[in-house]
Amino acid sequence: MTETIGRYRLIRQLGKGATATVHLVEDVTDGQQYALKLVRFSDDGAAYSRRIKKLFLTEGAVGKQMNHPNIARVYDCVVEDDLAYLVMEYVQGKGLDAFLRFDTMLPMHQVISIIFKCALALDYAYHKGVIHRDLKPANIMLDGEGNPKLTDFGLAMNIKKTGTEDSTFIMGVGSPAYMSPEQIKNYPLDQKSDIYSLGVVLYQMLTGRFPFTAKTQAQLVYKIINADPPLASTLMPSVPKLMDPIIKRCLEKDLYSRYKNGAELAKDLSAIQYQIIDDDFVPPDTEGFEALRRIPFFQNFMPIEIWEVLRISKFREIEEDCLLMQEGELDDSFGILVEGTVEVSMNGKRLAVINAGEPIGETSFLLASSTPRTASVTTLTPIRYLEVSAAALALGSEECQENFRTGLIKALVQRYYAANEALAAQGEPAHKPSRVDKLVLELEPMELPPEAEPAK
Repeated sequence: MTETIGRYRLIRQLGKGATATVHLVEDVTDGQQYALKLVRFSDDGAAYSRRIKKLFLTEGAVGKQMNHPNIARVYDCVVEDDLAYLVMEYVQGKGLDAFLRFDTMLPMHQVISIIFKCALALDYAYHKGVIHRDLKPANIMLDGEGNPKLTDFGLAMNIKKTGTEDSTFIMGVGSPAYMSPEQIKNYPLDQKSDIYSLGVVLYQMLTGRFPFTAKTQAQLVYKIINADPPLASTLMPSVPKLMDPIIKRCLEKDLYSRYKNGAELAKDLSAIQYQIIDDDFVPPDTEGFEALRRIPFFQNFMPIEIWEVLRISKFREIEEDCLLMQEGELDDSFGILVEGTVEVSMNGKRLAVINAGEPIGETSFLLASSTPRTASVTTLTPIRYLEVSAAALALGSEECQENFRTGLIKALVQRYYAANEALAAQGEPAHKPSRVDKLVLELEPMELPPEAEPAK
């Protein structure tokens, strides 16, 4: 039998989060369809239940006062002892988080249009006295016509309240990668904090990565507060330099330098929208992505890092019997052989034959850009290889750089062992020492105690 909650009949589940599930429902009184966010409470989590109820009441109160084409409407909010649910506008589409991979990224003009509308929606909310505080791609839905809808105002704060009246404030709310420096520091917030988060979303939609990446949350927090992100145009050549100052102003740590409201950001986006032409938009290289995924060298790379590799490198195809790298030349580039076979030589003598899947030219890169190449590389067959420039890799994420260093050092060590084995096979017999200069422990036999006499 179909479950009914209040006057809403559940049709199917649309999504599931850590605390709530979202269902497509139908109002039994008029047949209208809505999205219903539902959470059920248990008896053993009273404090947790109180917090969730507070968030639902906040989102319901905030949502009901919003009437903007780019903010999802909230129509009903019910909080009971054992459950709470929120009835919202049903947006037939996907969250922006579905468009952040390199194979799903949206064209430039569409990204600008989406952020433009989100900026105006944030400006509208701010004039209603509301800041979102948890803006991220998953909380921005894209409908079938490409229009964004801001959702999930459960962590929103009403800045028109004063003192202790704002019972919705919860320390540390938000998603760390999207949090502004002042939000991390737990400083008072205004619309500029949401502008920062929207700037992170813009950066991510244009480059496929965060402005700041780190292995630990502590490192991430430090970077957000202290570091400057790489320019988007250096990470993704297709991003026009016109976008760099806009992104920079969104992500300013100095509040006086950041956009003061969404209207200002929307104005700048509108000014450059028609200066940017992306008619030559080229879909991502999915064939190259699959080719790299098959190579053992890239087995520890995350998918987003492989896309990053494709962005900062280029495939080259070389004919048979060509000198690819020459000993003595200054060149900090290296490559990963994708197809074919090459010979590595020194002083006219063969050192090794390298097959597909292995790096070439890594020694010069690992030592330093000012170090001449120590060997030459000649193609024995037609080859295809991925050429990586040290300068381009230096602009990549720390995770990508570390994976390259680890893979190249591993390959170098394996070749070192192979070279030693070859030398040993041709070498003279080794000198046999007469003694060993190390402590050798010898165990003396232990005397066993005499057997106990049997009891009489």
